[in-house]
Amino acid sequence: MAQLHIDAWIAPSHTQAARVADGSLDLAVCWVRTDDLEQRGLSARLIGADRLYAVATGDDTSTVDARDTVVLLDDDMTAWWSWNIYAELLARDTGARAVRISDGGITGPAFFDHVRRSGRPVINCPKGQTTALPPDLVQRPVVTPEIYWTWSLVRREREDRPAVLALIDALCDGVGDLGIRTEDAWLPEGDPHRHQGVFRK
Repeated sequence: MAQLHIDAWIAPSHTQAARVADGSLDLAVCWVRTDDLEQRGLSARLIGADRLYAVATGDDTSTVDARDTVVLLDDDMTAWWSWNIYAELLARDTGARAVRISDGGITGPAFFDHVRRSGRPVINCPKGQTTALPPDLVQRPVVTPEIYWTWSLVRREREDRPAVLALIDALCDGVGDLGIRTEDAWLPEGDPHRHQGVFRK
């Protein structure tokens, strides 16, 4: 009988991928790029996707074009390496304004302070998707394009244990496209789930 141990330790996506590559984890859920997979000898299956939204002051909850938003990049590359890559590509492809910060304000109260000072809606990273907003801030859907962050179930490419492969199938079969394969969807260059037909600038 197969033994399943779940390690709930939360780590950045690039750390999760490295742990799978070095054998300390068999599987991890993370954001990963094709280059990372190839360099580390990993394989990825789509397990989820978050459509990212913007947070803004005021009471306007209408859609906002990506080019009219701000995306934050944090100087702490240990914690925010994956997000920073994603954010830089988002700014390059959509015209969103990239703003460098050094206070860890990608999420939490410091993020909300950045929104209040910004003057423009600020893209909410996937770690903050389920955090309740303060009463003075609102959520605004981002369009032109709709922006998505994908979650991959990552394994070693040479993994051949039946129990591990069966678990991958059980978790990923039937996931569907989650909205990421429409003409209006944006995924960054190098995302392993990016296909022809998605938004191009």
